[in-house]
Amino acid sequence: MPVVIAFASQKGGVGKSTLARALATFAVGHGLRAKLADLDLQQKTAVVWDNARAAHCMRPAVDVEPFTSAMAAIGSAKNYDLLIMDTAGKITEDTTEVSQYANLLVQPTSPSADDLHISVLVFLAMERVSIPRNRLAFALCRVLSPQEEKGARAHLESFGYAVLNGAIPEELAYRDAMKLGRSIGETGRKQLDRRVEEVMTDILRKAGANIDRMRSRRSR
Repeated sequence: MPVVIAFASQKGGVGKSTLARALATFAVGHGLRAKLADLDLQQKTAVVWDNARAAHCMRPAVDVEPFTSAMAAIGSAKNYDLLIMDTAGKITEDTTEVSQYANLLVQPTSPSADDLHISVLVFLAMERVSIPRNRLAFALCRVLSPQEEKGARAHLESFGYAVLNGAIPEELAYRDAMKLGRSIGETGRKQLDRRVEEVMTDILRKAGANIDRMRSRRSR
């Protein structure tokens, strides 16, 4: 069975699909067999991005596929190291199903007061349906300053939730990269790419995805 990492949020535009794509390219670039499951069949953001990636001949190639359910995605990924599930931009019963299978559920949030409030409510709801707190983690996105990051991190941690190391700043270079089918970790600007790498590395660590062990197992 693959390690399963899911991205969910109550609203769009906070970085859910952006982080899912970044994790997929990061994992594949580090030699893992990773699959990105697009569970938002209305927008198919990951699928559209993958088409742009192919059109611009970007490497490494990423295995992206739309699915109607978490169970269908998991059934297709038995020979993969990592299954990344990108859910719709709202919390539904499908999100609860996804959460039941995920080794880690990542919820991106901006540092705005409105987003932080809603994000905490989402994780409280996840706990009410028996998702353990140690399988939940926040990712800070669209950050404008170190002070803003620090304040948002302290607020979320005050509720006892994990917040991933690092943060994704609000940068035009990230948007430009995705127009070409790149991920935000592929801007070519070292400082920006390193910030993404820090977040991706912590996601894999918190999910229990040991890159070296996975490579060793596959090489036998």
